[in-house]
Amino acid sequence: MKSARHKVLHPVAGRPMLLHLLASVAELAPQRQVVVVGAGRDQVETAVAGMDVAIAVQDRQLGTGHAVAQAHDALAGFAGDVLILYGDVPLVRAATMRAMLDRLSRGDEPRAVVLGFRPDDAAAYGRIIADGQGVIGKMVEYKDASETERAVTLCNSGLMAVRSTDLFVLLDRIGNDNAAGEYYLPDIVMLPGAPSAVIEAEAWEVAGVNSRAELAGVEAMWQARRRAEAMRDGVTLIAPDTVHFCHDTVLGRDVVVEPNVVFGPGVSVADNVVIHAFSHLEGASVASGAEIGPYARLRPGAVIGPKAKVGNFVEVKKAQLGEGAKANHLSYIGDAVVGAGANIGAGTITCNYDGFLKYQTQIGEGAFIGSNSALVAPVSIGAGAIVGAGSVVTRDVEADALCLVRPEQRGLSGWAKRFREKMKARKASKG
Repeated sequence: MKSARHKVLHPVAGRPMLLHLLASVAELAPQRQVVVVGAGRDQVETAVAGMDVAIAVQDRQLGTGHAVAQAHDALAGFAGDVLILYGDVPLVRAATMRAMLDRLSRGDEPRAVVLGFRPDDAAAYGRIIADGQGVIGKMVEYKDASETERAVTLCNSGLMAVRSTDLFVLLDRIGNDNAAGEYYLPDIVMLPGAPSAVIEAEAWEVAGVNSRAELAGVEAMWQARRRAEAMRDGVTLIAPDTVHFCHDTVLGRDVVVEPNVVFGPGVSVADNVVIHAFSHLEGASVASGAEIGPYARLRPGAVIGPKAKVGNFVEVKKAQLGEGAKANHLSYIGDAVVGAGANIGAGTITCNYDGFLKYQTQIGEGAFIGSNSALVAPVSIGAGAIVGAGSVVTRDVEADALCLVRPEQRGLSGWAKRFREKMKARKASKG
C-alpha cells in the first residue's frame, strides 16, 4: 500500500476494512474474537479499542499457518468452532460465514471447511481440486502447482472453518517444505486423516486488497451493491454510478437522489426527501419532505426539519432548521436554531466563531432574515421579526420587530464624473 497506515485500516465506504469484517462477525455473536497482527500493532489496537477483541502478535512473518498459531493462547479453553478470516478481505458476509460453520457440523464432519470461489481470472490464487460433493482431494499454492492444477478454476480464498479441538493439533503437524519456506494454513487440509470440504462464494465477496488499485476496486464493488440495495428499498437514484454512500447511510422510501451526491458518515434521510445534484452530506439528519441542494453542504450536527429547504451553495453545521424553514441560497448557518417557517435570505451568515469559542444564534419561528445579513452570535432573533437586508445584527431582536442596521445612504451629485476626470488627468501626467 506504500502507506504509514496499516493495510487493514484503509477505509471502504468510510469504515476501515478490519471493522467491516468485525461487523459481519458480530452478527454471529462470537464467544471470542482474536486479531493476529504483525507490524502496526498499535494502530490495530487503537482501531478495536472498546471492542471485545484480543490481540495476538506474529513477530516473524512465517506464513498463514504460523499466523493462526499465534492465536493459541487467546483461544485456550475454547471448545467451539473457529472461523479464520483476513482483515484485508472485508466484504465477506455473515451469511457466508454461517454457511461455513453449518457445513463443518454436517454429518460427514469434515476436518475443515474452505471457502472457494471462481474468479474471472484465476491468476496466482491457490487451487482447490474437489469432487462433485465438495470433498477436497488436494489444495495447492499456485507457485507449487502443476500446469494441470493451474488449469482448475476453483480457487482458495484463504478463509476457513475448523473445530478448535483440531486446529492447533493440525497446525503442529504442518511443515514449511515449499517454495517460500513458510507454514501454509491450507496444508492442514492435506494432512492424513479425515477429508475437508469446500463451499463456494461469489468472487466479489472474497476480494482481497493488496494495493491502492485493489482498494478502489473493492470500494467500487461495495458501492455498486449498496446502490442496488437502495433502489430495491424504494430510493430513486437518477444516475446511480455517481452517488457515493457511506457504510452507515440510512435512506427512507421515495427519496430521490440526483447525480453526484456524496454521503459521508452518519447520515439519516427520512421518506420523501429530494437531494439535488452535487450535494455533500455528513453527520446530518434530514426529515421527511425536506429538499436539499443543489450544491448544498450539510456538515456534522445538521438537523433539517420536515419540508425544510437548504438550497444551492448553503452550508449548515451543527444547526437545526425547523419545519418549513428555508435557506435557499448562498448562506452559512452554523451553531444555530432556526424556527419553523423562518426564511434565511441569500448571503446570510451566522457569525459563530470569534477565533476561540463558538456561539449560538437563535432565529424564531416565522422570522425573515434579509439578504446579505450577518448575525453576530450570541444573538437571538424573535419569532416573526424582520431583519432588513444588509444588516449586521449584534444585539437581540424582539418578536415581530424590524431590525435595520445600515448607515444612512448619501448621494453626492457629480462626484463619480469628477473622480474619473481627476484620475484620467493624473494618469496622463505620468504617461
